[in-house]
Amino acid sequence: MSVLEVSQLSHSYGGREIFENVSFRLLKGEHVALVGANGEGKSTFLSIITGSLTPDAGTITWAKRTKVGYLDQHAVLQEGQTIREVLRTAFDRLVKLEQEMLAAYDKMGEATPEEVDALMKDVGEIQDILEAGSYYTIDARIEEVSAGLGLLSIGLDRDVDELSGGQRTKVLLTKLLLEAPEILLLDEPTNYLDAEHIAWLTTYLQNYENAFILISHDVPFLNAVTNVIWHVENLKLTRYTGSYEKFEEMAALKRRQEEAAYERQQAEIKKEKDFIQRNKARVATRGMANSRQKKLDKMEVLTKRTEKPKAHFAFQADRTPSRFVLDAKRLVLGYDTALTNPVDVRVERGKKIAIRGTNGLGKSTLLKTLLGLLPPISGSVERGDFVSIGYFEQESSRGNDKTALEELWGAFPGMTNFEVRAALAACGLTNDHITTKMMALSGGEAAKVRLAKIMQAPCNLLVLDEPTNHLDVEAKKELKRALKKYTGTLLLVSHEPDFYEDWVDSVWNIEGWSTKVV
Repeated sequence: MSVLEVSQLSHSYGGREIFENVSFRLLKGEHVALVGANGEGKSTFLSIITGSLTPDAGTITWAKRTKVGYLDQHAVLQEGQTIREVLRTAFDRLVKLEQEMLAAYDKMGEATPEEVDALMKDVGEIQDILEAGSYYTIDARIEEVSAGLGLLSIGLDRDVDELSGGQRTKVLLTKLLLEAPEILLLDEPTNYLDAEHIAWLTTYLQNYENAFILISHDVPFLNAVTNVIWHVENLKLTRYTGSYEKFEEMAALKRRQEEAAYERQQAEIKKEKDFIQRNKARVATRGMANSRQKKLDKMEVLTKRTEKPKAHFAFQADRTPSRFVLDAKRLVLGYDTALTNPVDVRVERGKKIAIRGTNGLGKSTLLKTLLGLLPPISGSVERGDFVSIGYFEQESSRGNDKTALEELWGAFPGMTNFEVRAALAACGLTNDHITTKMMALSGGEAAKVRLAKIMQAPCNLLVLDEPTNHLDVEAKKELKRALKKYTGTLLLVSHEPDFYEDWVDSVWNIEGWSTKVV
């Protein structure tokens, strides 16, 4: 049974074609990974099927009474509420359904037998939805899911205005799971989750009875929770079953088959054109030449697969600094109140350090304090001699109406137009991306622009705050290679142990520094 049918979907955005005549069905209970390179239109696809965007052509049909829950990359919280108040709004739809059910009971007193049968069927469907949504155990359900995603340790009575970006994502994800929609659409749900909360979400999705569509570049996570892969590439959507590795194998085979078919057809076309050219002028063979020309004219000519540009990252090391590039003593992190106990931190030249810990304990705050962008509550930070910094900050491109070209050129006005374009192209960005406004780029494309800015100037201290968020699988592999090769010092905040654990020199877990109970 299909819960979603899409037929002949076509869409363009910003003058760029994204989908062309895409048709598919989502079946009940399917756990789907929506994968593809940055900029192929994965997030746009979810926006279209949820009705947030109207496609240029095609139809989208959901099964009757299907509740779709959608967590996108840019979801926001309404200010002025506590976490608990936000979570309780997850049940607003169920409250309305209960009212609809009670109204149906009232109508039965004056209904005909046929109308009663229809109303009873309606009531039965609503009752099933209420029970599936845990409507009669709301408070217990809130506590259970909040514990799984780490909200209980933050405090459900805390105002959402006070939360970090990662904590806000947890609240939105918790609210969505509490809504228990028939279809779950998740766009990069693990980006701001810690390892233990990713593990909880993994178990939750493995046991999820309904269908979901998931965008993620976290391969172990995809392998653990999905059984179907939809691959978005070159305006098409192709369905595969099995693991991510099996998909890669099958996709590579499909590419080889397409390339072979294209080469065979080109050879046939060349042969036919040669025959036509040699025989069209001779009376005896003119008929055969015309016949073959008609055959050529009717042939559906295959197009050669256009290879997407691959990202290439390379960070330039600056002159050698002093032995300790950063030296912090009795450092207490925080804004109005302390987030940590006093700690001593030393960063030695050439070391590569990963920083992990639960959201809200101060990972980003630590980086900003060490760099002098935020004052500490107490303690001191000394920077070594000749330290030059490249800093990748967690940020959104929302509201940034500069094009990618203007963004990089504005930071390095001495570069020529050719040099700016070449620098962005090296990061896997096409001319379409380069001339697109930052706010219209995907999260991965915007991240590549910001990495390109860092790459233009030598630095001996790289400070990266969640650089893999939104990057596609191939770009993450390339970033990992570039960071391993980089000869300077590295401070890396990441929630992906698979990305860093086999090559960094040490891991700082700031949960041991916190004043909070974790």
